Amino acid sequence: MGVGTKIETGYTYADYVHWEDSWELIEGNRVEHPSPVPRHALLATRLTTEFSIQLKGCPNCTVYQPLDYRITDDTVLIPDMLIVCGEIGERYLDFPPMLVVEILSPSTASRDRKIKFNLYESQGVLYYLILSPDSQKVEIYQWENGKYVLKVRGRDISFTFLLAGTKARIDFSQIF
Repeated sequence: MGVGTKIETGYTYADYVHWEDSWELIEGNRVEHPSPVPRHALLATRLTTEFSIQLKGCPNCTVYQPLDYRITDDTVLIPDMLIVCGEIGERYLDFPPMLVVEILSPSTASRDRKIKFNLYESQGVLYYLILSPDSQKVEIYQWENGKYVLKVRGRDISFTFLLAGTKARIDFSQIF
């Protein structure tokens, strides 16, 4: 875990719903989820806007920022942005989204690259994007045959995502 990250253990979703501030629950561990700094929030807003525009014609897909993603009773993540294709019947997402975005910060980078990467991969999340504000690069992973495959890494790139039959072409040079 990153510098300044607090960890407490032995919790479930029943505990999680009563917590104040922002925390994630990872395999029973209560993990601090820091508020985003302005650059982080700006990247999330720009990416959310671009995906929302691109998916305007898709009746099944919705872009969220942020939203609780309950994987199990002892694991609830809060991605920086996610795309869900389908109806959410609870106060949290309880099935894999089509796309998840994590924006790196010094306190979350290791968790985003290792723990969350493995959790999203194990759930079959189709696309996992890792944005680095410092290097101004994106890494785009696609789930293929049960594993994430790095499709592209860079700054001045465009990538076409296929989400529920709708194409979304994102020019990342406009995001950074």
